[in-house]
Amino acid sequence: MTQLPQPSAKHRVPPSLTLGQNSEGVLSIRIEGNLERLAQATRNADIINGLYSQIAVLGSYGSRIDEGASNFVLGFVDSMAPRDAAEALLLTQMAAIHQATMMMARRINQVETLQQQDAAERALNKLARSFAAQVEALKRYRSTGQQKVTVEHVTVNAGGQAIVGSVTKGGGAEGK
Repeated sequence: MTQLPQPSAKHRVPPSLTLGQNSEGVLSIRIEGNLERLAQATRNADIINGLYSQIAVLGSYGSRIDEGASNFVLGFVDSMAPRDAAEALLLTQMAAIHQATMMMARRINQVETLQQQDAAERALNKLARSFAAQVEALKRYRSTGQQKVTVEHVTVNAGGQAIVGSVTKGGGAEGK
């Protein structure tokens, strides 16, 4: 596993989850690191705690806990610096879809029948399309909503008129 350099005092320590399970199978979650980015994005303790819980169980397979898979999702969401709760939730979904896509990509290499191959291939295709749609949704959501149109060539024929620049209405009294 690749180890990243440890952050110095100047660098932010990203959040991470430590997961455990008691004898009754109840999952315990300990969260460490700088949680400020996600807390500011969600602005609500119930949302951020729910998000941490959902991320923690994403790495669970039955009674098996995969802390690395959960921290992958948390790391992705944190590194994308969500601006609000909607972005935090969408980014969590994106990371979950990515994990499922990679699982199906592995599974397609392990199939034994044509039926299994077809099912894995359909699932992989749907997941990959879902991720692409999520990326587009995030881009649209993060855009300012303003579109810029650049006109590269304008032709004005004899007797025609053209205005170059911004046009605003105003300055006169209505009804005149």
